[in-house]
Amino acid sequence: MAGLPPGLLIRTAKQVWTTLWQAMMGQMAPSSKSGDYQRPESEFRQWIQPDGPYPPTAGRYQLIVGMGCPWAHRTLVTRALKGLAEAISVLPVIPSPDEGCWVFETPFRGCRTLPELYRQAQPGYKGRATVPVLWDTQTASIVNNESAEIIVILNEAFNEWATRPEVDLYPESIKANIDQWNDRTYQAVNNGVYRCGFAQTQAAYDRAVTELFDALDAIDQTLAQHRYLCGDTVTLADVRLFTTLFRFDVVYYSLFKCNRRRIQDYAHLGPYLRHLYQLPGVAATCDIEAVKRDYYGNLFPLNPGGIIPSGPDLEYLKATVEGLANG
Repeated sequence: MAGLPPGLLIRTAKQVWTTLWQAMMGQMAPSSKSGDYQRPESEFRQWIQPDGPYPPTAGRYQLIVGMGCPWAHRTLVTRALKGLAEAISVLPVIPSPDEGCWVFETPFRGCRTLPELYRQAQPGYKGRATVPVLWDTQTASIVNNESAEIIVILNEAFNEWATRPEVDLYPESIKANIDQWNDRTYQAVNNGVYRCGFAQTQAAYDRAVTELFDALDAIDQTLAQHRYLCGDTVTLADVRLFTTLFRFDVVYYSLFKCNRRRIQDYAHLGPYLRHLYQLPGVAATCDIEAVKRDYYGNLFPLNPGGIIPSGPDLEYLKATVEGLANG
């Protein structure tokens, strides 16, 4: 190989790597024919209800989460804001860079990996084994693995055991407004950063990054008028946005090519992020080292060397918050 012309080596290596990259991306991040990332739907969608197969009970249910995952992080933030630490336990899993799945630090119910637990709960299951999982310890079954629904369940179903039952993150009077924000932030921001990072064509990336920053600009303008997305009360819309914003400057800005602007550089989004981080119990759910490890260390197609950056310094999140609207 040393005697081959440099141009031939480069062209050959590029062709081989591009072929492998497309194959790996197809497994990790399925896309449309135009190269746009398409997130698969969650498949377990049961609810906690008094008259259903999964009645609300303290100590019966468990959250299986990856600390680096923004979708799982939503459930931890909701659990913290409601004060459900004693009612619902947490079981962390970590990603395996070699196996491409979540694994238990110690075997759980005889399972070493999360896919094994999914198949134990539903024999023959062939779908994705994702976090978060709302697990029923009594029936050894998966209640729900859709984060958007789990946070609604946590907000409503366990008030009897919550230390802050007065906190309502999904008030009936503003549900329509919350839902509107959720729809926009999911497509453009929560999933939008993944559409940027996992885009397989330049056109797909350009569409995603434009929609992402148009949405962030609009949110920043909204926060000039209101402390939170829906007024003067924190809601599930803020929880869903927060977990993406927390990871933005650390991961999405560089690794996912979302580098037009940092969140901390926005006049209102920056203070808003710091304010949410400083709400009671929220900072304890934020594991920045796990975030960096899980993204930089495990997304091989995006970071083949697996090198994890040392920064940035997130001490600014603890600084006194200024620049918030009064609501």
